[in-house]
Amino acid sequence: MDKKEEKEGILWKLFWAMFALSACTFGGGFVIVSLMKKKYVEELGWLKEDEMLDITAIAQSSPGPIPINASVILGYRMRGIIGALVAILGTALPPMIIITLISFFYVEFRSNPVISVALQVMRAGVAAVIFDVVINLAGNVWKTKRVFYIGLMIAAFIAKIVFGVSAMAVIFCCLAAGFLDLFLDMGKSGKEA
Repeated sequence: MDKKEEKEGILWKLFWAMFALSACTFGGGFVIVSLMKKKYVEELGWLKEDEMLDITAIAQSSPGPIPINASVILGYRMRGIIGALVAILGTALPPMIIITLISFFYVEFRSNPVISVALQVMRAGVAAVIFDVVINLAGNVWKTKRVFYIGLMIAAFIAKIVFGVSAMAVIFCCLAAGFLDLFLDMGKSGKEA
């Protein structure tokens, strides 16, 4: 297989992987992040776990839907701009198709007791998957063994849950604290930014 065929093979694999993940993801962006980790880190070996965590952090702190943001970064990392476009297409098509079909039958869906129960049950599964993502992310912060990061994580949790601080304010405060920590470390070691 020559380089062109290999590159096209990666694009097709990227498209179908994103399409399948997106088609089977119910519950929002945090659910697909967990599935992407399993697919791209564990199964395909395209990313390291740290890279997936970086993609997750960037995707959730950027404007727009998390799955689309993550697919842009992943696709760009794999094959540049064409990879980003292919990944976006693979991610966006399934929900567009499903929502289009549901819109034709919305009245029947809304009043159907079976579908109502199914949606209630799916919420429990979605909560479990989101909880898994939270545990994995917290575990990776804990593995750094940096008191500052662990304390920042705990403070951010308390600010959000106890005091109701907006998620964006928490993210920006953590970002500012991270830059401050970086500059302090660089100042101690005598390096320039």
